[in-house]
Amino acid sequence: MPKASTAQRSQAIVEFAIIAPILLLLLFGVVDFGRVIYVYTTLNQAVNEGARTAIRDSALLPTNADVETAVKQHAVDVSLANPCPNGPITSATPPANQGWIYITEPDADATIESLSPALENAPGGQMWGNSTGTCSATNPVHDHAPIQVTIRYNFVPFTPFIQQVTANHIVISAAATYKTEY
Repeated sequence: MPKASTAQRSQAIVEFAIIAPILLLLLFGVVDFGRVIYVYTTLNQAVNEGARTAIRDSALLPTNADVETAVKQHAVDVSLANPCPNGPITSATPPANQGWIYITEPDADATIESLSPALENAPGGQMWGNSTGTCSATNPVHDHAPIQVTIRYNFVPFTPFIQQVTANHIVISAAATYKTEY
């Protein structure tokens, strides 16, 4: 007949085996939740800095590349790309743990405007203003119009169970809209 202490140890091992997966899921869930909050905060800071860069008036107006550089400098530990900087902003899902940057003008004119040469490389605009199939701006932002910097990021959790529940992605979107100074 086994001793009482041996039976208690066996019971403790069984109880731990039942509870351990739940505790591990909870632990990794908290880690994934912390990562989501970190990425969300980082993306919001990055779009604000990108929009601040896009609106400044200076002898050399900012370009899409300047805005993209500012966004990437403030998006620490976040992989970002710029497949079509002037939109349209798509509902397509970016690759796993990567994001796309868009620099657009909300409510832009549908017609092509004649601009001074100083404004030709200004950020923003809309690529669908002149449907040539390219991603370059046809109507860069000017005359104190609003400009919007948007990031769509595909967050993939570490925890396999959470990956299954979220269909292996959570799309986080951050945007900032400011009026230009030029």
